Amino acid sequence: MTSDFRTEFVREPSELRHTPALVLNADYRPLSYYPLSLWSWQDAIKAAYLDRVDILAEYDQVVHSPTTEIRIPSVVVLRDYVAPQKTVAFTRFNLFLRDGFCCQYCGAKGDLTFDHVVPRAAGGITSWVNVVAACSPCNLHKGSKSLRQSGLNLQQTPRQPEAAKLRNMGRKFPPNLLHESWIDFLYWDAELDA
Repeated sequence: MTSDFRTEFVREPSELRHTPALVLNADYRPLSYYPLSLWSWQDAIKAAYLDRVDILAEYDQVVHSPTTEIRIPSVVVLRDYVAPQKTVAFTRFNLFLRDGFCCQYCGAKGDLTFDHVVPRAAGGITSWVNVVAACSPCNLHKGSKSLRQSGLNLQQTPRQPEAAKLRNMGRKFPPNLLHESWIDFLYWDAELDA
């Protein structure tokens, strides 16, 4: 047997690769919106078997054990409530989410980095209140200058986000894959059009 054969061998049928389960907290809200709380179909079946979740919706696909046929869970709800985090970790991802994935100087999207409003060379610290998302051209233009010296203006004052507000910000950025069985659980508390 060659190693090429082993690397091409896939134990998981290809149609099952795209069947993640949406994970809801015990209050029927997703654990997180961005990134969306998803489990692999294997983890969802294991959790159901261990009575940690209830299955609310299923895919049409099935998997087989020697004695059982199991439909793949599409939506599961935790039996025990998991309290959401009260504080937000200062990470690049959370910073970009706070700033709506756009440059805080010009509003451009994509090719983002982060910038110290008060440059580190001038004593600025790396914190929620001094770091913003910035596109590469604005970041290069500003360099280690102050806002006044660079001629740039902030679109909003940087501040530490509240955990609930950051979770709600994530709802504005739906994932690429949204199964129809998830829609009611993702947006059930959204305002309805009159």
